[in-house]
Amino acid sequence: MSGGAGGMSGGAGGGAGPIRVMLVDDQILMREGLRKLLEIEPGIEIATTAGGGEEALAWLAGAVDGERPQVALVDARMPGMDGVELVARLCERFPAVAPVILTTFDDDDYIFGGLRAGAKGYLLKDTPPDELVAAIRRAARGETVLGGAASERLVGLLRAAPAPAARTPQEPPGGLSDREYEIALLIGAGAANREIARRLHITEGTAKNHISSCLRKLGLRDRTQLAVWVSRHVPPDGAR
Repeated sequence: MSGGAGGMSGGAGGGAGPIRVMLVDDQILMREGLRKLLEIEPGIEIATTAGGGEEALAWLAGAVDGERPQVALVDARMPGMDGVELVARLCERFPAVAPVILTTFDDDDYIFGGLRAGAKGYLLKDTPPDELVAAIRRAARGETVLGGAASERLVGLLRAAPAPAARTPQEPPGGLSDREYEIALLIGAGAANREIARRLHITEGTAKNHISSCLRKLGLRDRTQLAVWVSRHVPPDGAR
């Protein structure tokens, strides 16, 4: 698996230590298969495996800071506590752990529920190994990682939403300017830079500058994270 997508040598974001990963799945064959797949990857270390949410939370509660993982791969459908609930509890109690849902289900409830709960990513179990490792590295850096199915569902949902409402006197969310807010809505609807420039009668360079400003103000890394931010923070009718 070494040498594939995402520059897979070294630790998180080029750091000195390995990326520690927790595997949470109720199927022992899947857990052990993932363990064997990942533990041979340079720069990846398996912190622990767990058969369910309660077991994972109990282990984290008893672990010291240096033992805890940076990334948790979490199955969506598990008995007792499903992946969405586990993601929410991880984000609340262990915010330094980046949860990524890894599942066989491309169900809307799991995809959008997981993202709303705070998941850093949503991947299907047929993800190629090199892409999975690259996704782990990106999640450890704080980036959002979405597999093809999740990306398509998210963009489809946002494109199906009503067009943004007319401007109101209220301030845009997140400290954005009016123009940045307009552009964020268009990014959320899946618009490319050329389309944004055409619709707002600005140059592509100006559009890129506004997007960079949006990302900086909101503390986001990329357009995917901005689209997710729009889905979480902007009402369906675009009102403020």
